[in-house]
Amino acid sequence: MATIKAFIRTSKKKAEKANVRFRLSDGRDVQIFHQSEIEVHPDNWDIKNQTIKAKVIYKAEDRAKFNKAITDRKNTIQSIYDAELNKENVSSEWLEAQIKKGLYPENSISIIADEKTQTFFEAFNEFLEKHKLSEVRKNNYRVVLRALQRFELYHIEKTKKPFRLALDMITPSMLTEIEIFLKDEFSICKTMPQIYETIPEKRTPQPRGQNTINDIFTKIRTFYLWSIDTGKTINNPFKGFAVEECVYGTPYYISIDERNKLYLTDLSYRPHLAIQRDIFVFQCLVGCRIGDFYGMTRANIINGAVEYIPRKTKDGRPITVRVPLNASAIEILSKYPEIEDGRLFPFISEQKYNEAIKEAFKIAELTRMVTVINPTNRNEEKRPLNEIASSHLARRCFVGNLYKKVKDQNLVASLSGHKEGSKAFARYREIDDEMKKDLVNLLD
Repeated sequence: MATIKAFIRTSKKKAEKANVRFRLSDGRDVQIFHQSEIEVHPDNWDIKNQTIKAKVIYKAEDRAKFNKAITDRKNTIQSIYDAELNKENVSSEWLEAQIKKGLYPENSISIIADEKTQTFFEAFNEFLEKHKLSEVRKNNYRVVLRALQRFELYHIEKTKKPFRLALDMITPSMLTEIEIFLKDEFSICKTMPQIYETIPEKRTPQPRGQNTINDIFTKIRTFYLWSIDTGKTINNPFKGFAVEECVYGTPYYISIDERNKLYLTDLSYRPHLAIQRDIFVFQCLVGCRIGDFYGMTRANIINGAVEYIPRKTKDGRPITVRVPLNASAIEILSKYPEIEDGRLFPFISEQKYNEAIKEAFKIAELTRMVTVINPTNRNEEKRPLNEIASSHLARRCFVGNLYKKVKDQNLVASLSGHKEGSKAFARYREIDDEMKKDLVNLLD
């Protein structure tokens, strides 16, 4: 098995900086070298751990960036070596050429000269056409595609050199560059507004949390696996680039009492807000996702129940979800018997709906503190309920309270539209003290 070691060479007269070199060894027959552009002061280099010395004074951010660069370059070398089927052809010159192709694909003649070769984004669009995806998921993938197009433009602006993403040339190191771009895009859009004029989004980029970035890379990885399966490339940069696991906090939801308090709060002096409050409470009683909810009409009410096919399952293994309406749901429905365009309720934009939910919570004094994970820095935070309430809280209210009553995941999932045994389901329920007491009482 190949091993890769990072090291530096210094002359007797110590230089201020030395380039980090890499040696790949595979048994006795293979010894190949790569001199990188990564520089370090010799006094700061830890020969044993191949990192910045732990005891030297060094900015934490720079230390982490340097150590990550070493790890990424090792992963790149490993990925290049693993992808080469004929190991007899490997040499230091070969390795240098392969690394340069990955880091500086603008220097690769095959990318620029062969205009007949399918481009990265042409392949991505073909993937969207041929891969079985719901329209909602296709739109999510298109967001990723546009982000990669902006990365391409950003790279050109930054280096002032020609650059084009190509399936064969993306390496683990370049994926790391893309990750850094995705994290910093909210600030880049201010310094390079021309990029966003060329490839615009509906809203200005906001700071992305690690979960969001993980989701983006999961989609890119799916595209790459499809590209490999369809013979478009043999390159898999994800062999040397790990996508982190998503981190979620303890689920929170409003209780039935809190939901009822919201519904009974007098909002007659704010009629428009009262309408959105009613819509939210109805959503709490049927538990559907906002995308499914906004697509409902009176035709979805069949024999005293809401019936719909969740968009997430529509193009896979479609299931029909049927949720009987209770007295409260029927009462709310009766308030809005006729909507001109046939919709179930007088819906407003999702953003304004979420703003109305927060305002209604504040007026109803639903302001208890809950513990959440900050999506950007992943630190725990205490936030008042009214500040973080949104349409998705209605779905959690439905699932969490039902699960608390029946403690049967599959039964609740049949009403919520989750797949049987869904891992995502765990995020909507809370194993609270009451459930724990019930379990312990089984031992009496």
